[in-house]
Amino acid sequence: MTATTESITTESSPTESRHYDDVQVGDQLPQLDIPLTRTLIVSTAIASCDYQDVHHDPGLAQERGSPDIFMNILTTNGFVGRFITDWAGPNAFLKSVKIRLGAPNYPGDTMVMTGAVTEKADGEITIALKGSNSLGDHVTGTVTLELPEAPVSWKVGGKARKKHDKKKDKKSGKGKKKGAK
Repeated sequence: MTATTESITTESSPTESRHYDDVQVGDQLPQLDIPLTRTLIVSTAIASCDYQDVHHDPGLAQERGSPDIFMNILTTNGFVGRFITDWAGPNAFLKSVKIRLGAPNYPGDTMVMTGAVTEKADGEITIALKGSNSLGDHVTGTVTLELPEAPVSWKVGGKARKKHDKKKDKKSGKGKKKGAK
C-alpha cells in the first residue's frame, strides 16, 4: 500500500516491527521519494533550530555562493532515520547512524532514498543507503540497528483461559475466598 503525506510518497509505515529472523542480507528497502520544496527546507531548518541564512534566505545564500537555499544536515539525518524506521517498524533500535553529505538538496528537486541490508550478525542489521537528487548523491552512509526477536506463543497450563470461564467460576463458587459471599 502506498500513502502520500505532505507530498512525500513511501510505502505505508508498518504498525509492527520487522523481526531479526525475517531479514536477510540483500533485502532491498522500499524507495522513499522526498520532494524538496522551499517550505520543507525552511521549516525543517527552523524546527531543528538551525537559523543559518543559507537555509531560509535565497538572497543571502546566493551572496555566499550557493544558487539557492539548501537542506541542513539535521534534516537529512532525520530523513535517514525515517527511511530506516518506515521499513523496520516502531520497535527498531538505531544503534549507529554514519552519514556523509555530498550534493546539496535545493528546492524544486527530489531526493530519492534507497538502501539494502548489507550485514546481519550478532542480533544487529546493517543497512547501506543513499539519498540522491539530480546533482548526484546528497547523502550516503550506513545504519546499524537491532530488531526485536520474533514473539513466542505460549499458553498457561497448556490451555488458554477464555473470558466465559470466569463467569462459570462465579456461578460455581470456584476461586472465591473463604467466607466470601
